[in-house]
Amino acid sequence: MKELEAFKQIENYFNDQLSPEELTLFKERLKTDPDFAEYYRQYQQIDGTLRFYSRRKALKEEIHTIHRQMEAVPEEALLTERKVITPFGDKQKRKIFWNQHYATIAVAASVAILTVFGTLMSIDVWRSMGKQQNARYTALRREVEKIKNSQRAIAKDISGVSNPRAARPVPANFSGTGFAISSDGYLVTSYHVVKDADSVFIENRAGQRYRVKNIYRDQAHDLAILKIDDAGFSSFGSLPYAFKSELSDLGERVYTLGFPREDMVFGEGSVSSRTGFEGDTTSYQISIPLNPGNSGGPLLDSQGNLIGVISGQQLDQQGASFAVKSDYLKQLVEQLSQDSLEAPIKLSRRNYLAGASRPEQLKKIKDYVFIVKVYNN
Repeated sequence: MKELEAFKQIENYFNDQLSPEELTLFKERLKTDPDFAEYYRQYQQIDGTLRFYSRRKALKEEIHTIHRQMEAVPEEALLTERKVITPFGDKQKRKIFWNQHYATIAVAASVAILTVFGTLMSIDVWRSMGKQQNARYTALRREVEKIKNSQRAIAKDISGVSNPRAARPVPANFSGTGFAISSDGYLVTSYHVVKDADSVFIENRAGQRYRVKNIYRDQAHDLAILKIDDAGFSSFGSLPYAFKSELSDLGERVYTLGFPREDMVFGEGSVSSRTGFEGDTTSYQISIPLNPGNSGGPLLDSQGNLIGVISGQQLDQQGASFAVKSDYLKQLVEQLSQDSLEAPIKLSRRNYLAGASRPEQLKKIKDYVFIVKVYNN
């Protein structure tokens, strides 16, 4: 029912049947509802296919019409006033021409028909290819559901009580990494880390936990903007890193911090391509070995500038990992600040890490990188 309602609204949009108020709500929903955006994309694809089919069908009818006219025109009508016979001036010549060229005409018509069916089939082929691509690309969300029961059992044995909540917190279903982007509690992580969440918490390396709420989710680019929603939080203070808008160079040294396990892990490598998976221009390919739990972590250059957000890796190519470029994240945040938020997100603009050694940089960064814990029913 939700899908039918969405497609009806999209159809009204394409037919210019929305009022100004409905049009405003439609555009807002397109920005904030990933499922609705996916329905919109599917509708565009199907509508384009049907229009293409219509054009091909019209072409086929035109070819048939010309052929019928050729057969119906009398010989006399094909003669000019000077009695000059046209190339199709008599029935015998038309017959010879048809016998010589019918194969070419038939091929032309066949190409039109096959193109239509090929286009109609392309939707299923595209979906199939998408499934294959998904098999080759893996998101790096860490699943901890499998160890939940054993952890609860251990907690029960240690505490001697049957209620696991009385012993220790219930383990999260999934976890990933996130990091601060402003001093007033805004963070970023990967969309796939929090997509099924009923509740989300972040935890720093010292074990301090904060509840966070969703601000915006960008499914297409695998980003989620979060904000701490906890009375015990005041401020992060000045962030040590700044956003880098320029493209990083091929071969540039980069590094990341993340939580593939409960402890923070450092990874280092280089920019191996200025485009991501399947040529995605909003991402980098990097040569840092990553593991589930790294998703949403910061990617920084040797000077401590933030250049990306870790997203996933390619299964069939050892060492190929990907990160969404910070320039896209910056544009997204600035657009949100203009369109959706009561107060703009004040991004970190000053880099306090330039010139420092790598160990010194890590000491300053690690208090702003968090494990993201996701709970669902």
